[in-house]
Amino acid sequence: MFKKVAAALLIASSLPALAQPAATPTPSAPPRLIVAIAVDQFSADLFSEYRQYYSGGLKRLTEQGIVFPRGYQSHAATETCPGHSTILTGSRPSRTGIIANSWFDLRTARAVKLVYCAEDETQPGTDSENYQASPTHLRVPTLGGRMKAAHPATRVVSVAGKDRAAIMMGGPTADQVWWLGGPKGYVSYKGVATPPLVARVNEVMAQRLAEGNPGFELPPQCAAKDFPVKAGDRIVGTGRFAREAGDYKAFRISPEQDAMTLAFAAAAIENMALGRQAQTDIISIGLSATDYIGHTYGTEGTESCIQVDRLDRELGAFFDRLDKDGIDYAVVLTADHGGHDLPERHRMNAMPMEQRVDRALTPKALSAAVAERTGIMGKTLIWGDGPAGDLYFDRSLTAAQRDRVEAAALALLRAHPQVQAVFTRAEIAATPSPSGPPESWSLIQEARASFDPQRSGDLLLLLKPRVMSIPEAAVMGSVATHGSPWDTDRRVPILFWRKGLAHFEQPLGVETVDIMPTLAALIELPVPKDQIDGRCLDLIAGDGDSCAAE
Repeated sequence: MFKKVAAALLIASSLPALAQPAATPTPSAPPRLIVAIAVDQFSADLFSEYRQYYSGGLKRLTEQGIVFPRGYQSHAATETCPGHSTILTGSRPSRTGIIANSWFDLRTARAVKLVYCAEDETQPGTDSENYQASPTHLRVPTLGGRMKAAHPATRVVSVAGKDRAAIMMGGPTADQVWWLGGPKGYVSYKGVATPPLVARVNEVMAQRLAEGNPGFELPPQCAAKDFPVKAGDRIVGTGRFAREAGDYKAFRISPEQDAMTLAFAAAAIENMALGRQAQTDIISIGLSATDYIGHTYGTEGTESCIQVDRLDRELGAFFDRLDKDGIDYAVVLTADHGGHDLPERHRMNAMPMEQRVDRALTPKALSAAVAERTGIMGKTLIWGDGPAGDLYFDRSLTAAQRDRVEAAALALLRAHPQVQAVFTRAEIAATPSPSGPPESWSLIQEARASFDPQRSGDLLLLLKPRVMSIPEAAVMGSVATHGSPWDTDRRVPILFWRKGLAHFEQPLGVETVDIMPTLAALIELPVPKDQIDGRCLDLIAGDGDSCAAE
């Protein structure tokens, strides 16, 4: 699919003639292009489950690259926006300020108190559902921003399926930031006129959308997963991504979306001549389909299995295109978080203890229970975005009322059999920022890595393992999710590749915040260690150290 879409883009884009292929680079020379790929919800479990079947781009990265199969999004709030904020900043959410996909600001004058991570809530007439996309909440520079500061001619491009992915990896100083905005195609927050390339991308996408899709063939490795699972009113587990013409939702929740994003990225690299300058350029690519599919169908059915197979193929075609163009490039591929399959399928497959969260833990139910226990009536005492994560106390409470609300909420939550831990903001703030191997951190250390004193809640609610934070429902929307502090959601692969670097695999834990300083060392860009949380990873097997010039 990538080749067909890419051909439609490249043939009609009035591109300049390609330069002759460059000579094979020496590992000591900085690459001319960094390609940073984030596969949304591509857990370490999903990566390893299908590893033996890779034949395309993932095969190249795992067999020829430097493999860290136990990477960690080390913080507790394992969501899309915080995860993407760590990848190219070298900083955890406690430093980036991106503590969740959304948080509450009870001080704001607008009626909707929920704030989206990639919006500018100061814009009049907006809310967290109808917003103006913006990088305003990101408090630290991205690698691209640091590269432009050192070399202003550096080009920084970010393309993704989601606005928060494109914005958090591109940063505020990126030259081009584009994401899939709806049936009409890719849009940007930067307010620039749509350039010819993007207009062509959107035209090709419209053509693809109008054609429909009969579905994908089931790869042999997916056959054992082909059985139906019932969750509420939904039946999942046997899909092939068949799509009627014009069905944008089905396009978005399918491998087609990633193919279009990769084709866009390849066309942008050629159209902008990225990697053809004296200094290094960077493009970040957010592939969102794996996440949409995981939420809609779960992570262990035919849908997810087909998606990983197609992802592998599309990445292979993408890398082949860069090779053909003779670009001296380096790749990093990782994920913003992992994911957990729906409880109903787990219960069918040897895990009868899997549960959905009790509705008593939803913020609305908890607030009502605390009001009854304290006698403080007539207001919403506790605000939250779901039955896990940050909880906020109403700001109109007196100090004495607040103490009563906190005590009542703690008593109710700590007595609930599905609750693993509840931490107060004072307890989290008093915890030193974590260090050492991320696999050994305690829950409160993970919480500290996600804590921001201006944005975090008054309480942090963490559910037990194997409790899905989506309640039982007759009518199901998403059937599965992520966001927990457990390894299913924290562990992600981290894969580096560059022609001339020898393959090796390091099974010990590293963090996604290590990616930025590793890439910075590769291009000889100094980054003050006190400004980031990550460390440089040596990408040279055996003798030698790619971090030596750090």
